[in-house]
Amino acid sequence: MTAGVLHHFAFDPASRAARLALGEARVDFTEVAVRPWEADCPLRDLNPSGMPPVFVTAEAGRPLTLCEAPAILGWLEDRATGPFLMPADPGERAETRRLVHWFERRFNDEVNAVLLHERLEKPLLRLGSPDALNLREGRQALKAHLAMMEALLGERDWLAGGRMGRADLTAAAHVSVLDYFGEVQWQTWPGLKTWYMRLKSRPCFRPLLADKFQGLAPVVHYADLDF
Repeated sequence: MTAGVLHHFAFDPASRAARLALGEARVDFTEVAVRPWEADCPLRDLNPSGMPPVFVTAEAGRPLTLCEAPAILGWLEDRATGPFLMPADPGERAETRRLVHWFERRFNDEVNAVLLHERLEKPLLRLGSPDALNLREGRQALKAHLAMMEALLGERDWLAGGRMGRADLTAAAHVSVLDYFGEVQWQTWPGLKTWYMRLKSRPCFRPLLADKFQGLAPVVHYADLDF
């Protein structure tokens, strides 16, 4: 497939979803790390929202700029000769959309906006130490979401049905960031752990396991495929 350039922030879940999908599609691309909170971030010239990820490529000889994960993953699906990350079954397609929306809205609002603000944004922006009350509330919200995933995986091979797809990559993008910071208690969620181990073993996941957050090493099992 056509080569391109992905502008992304390594610990942004949406950026991770794009990296996973591009890797799964075996698209040849180079990565440009960006810091979207900085005033001179080049994303401001590529995406009106200033948010990552942005994939710059070409289509039929014309330049094409795909802004944010839904556009990137949708483009990959449109270019595939058959079902790629969206199932062929209409019911599973609907379930995939439901779960992707769940992570992009509720998980972001209830978990990431709290835990990643305390663990990631505060150190980057020098906003002080994490707030213990906020951490407790974010962890409680995370437990509720992980319990939902555990229940789904008790009934299905993958989150949306019988094959790995967009819902799994979206969920794994979110969970992998939290796992870097040691926020997922895997012993509590055996079905979820097995699901995550299967995803971590896919070639598309390897670049994510090499990511490093400045000043903080990942939890000891982060890059282990069998943990």
